[in-house]
Amino acid sequence: MLTPHAIAALNAEHATSDPKAILRAAFAQWPGAELSFSGAEDVVLIELASKLLPRVNAFTLDTGRLHPETYQFIERVRVHYPLDLDVLSPDAAQLQAFVREKGLFSFYEDGHEACCGIRKVAPLRRKLATVDAWISGQRRDQSPTRADVPLFEIDAAFSTPDHQLIKINPLANWSSADVWNYIRLFDVPYNSLHDRGFISIGCEPCTRAIGPNQHEREGRWWWEEATIKECGLHKRPPQS
Repeated sequence: MLTPHAIAALNAEHATSDPKAILRAAFAQWPGAELSFSGAEDVVLIELASKLLPRVNAFTLDTGRLHPETYQFIERVRVHYPLDLDVLSPDAAQLQAFVREKGLFSFYEDGHEACCGIRKVAPLRRKLATVDAWISGQRRDQSPTRADVPLFEIDAAFSTPDHQLIKINPLANWSSADVWNYIRLFDVPYNSLHDRGFISIGCEPCTRAIGPNQHEREGRWWWEEATIKECGLHKRPPQS
């Protein structure tokens, strides 16, 4: 198990490294590391990883509430790359009980946490219990809750006393412009919803297009405060 000191040393060593170098270091230390895949940032990471590995291991969440365009996007990525893609689904009995009690749109009234907990967090927790490290496309400029995202971290949300989970964020230092410059330069597949003003894309009922000069996360859970616009996949403990 890595100590916080060892993680700090990794962050210092790679503070100015480019994402490909960070991925190379991650795969060298954690050969079984898997990429989480949902958005534009994640496909950039798959593109980079495909230059380093003969096959890339990735997983994505099928919440049952995604846009049709997102399902088409997932399939395009699956066939475009040498990719072993694990599609994660919520527990059917849990979901059925939740919908019976709360209906299909309760999050507009009482917040998205309970719905995301069943559709996203629980399937992710089951998956992450089987891996030692996961790679995400988080960037520091995405939202106030991600402003201090490190390149390497011990995932406090999904680690257990018996299983330390490392999380790697190779794009932490990149901007949205960096991501889209790379996508255009290398003709990387992307979700067609981006061409219609959708920047940050999640479930259909909780995602909408944004206008000029709006921050990219304003299209997610727009009825809630900006400081709570996380579904639980990337929640981090408060920094002291």
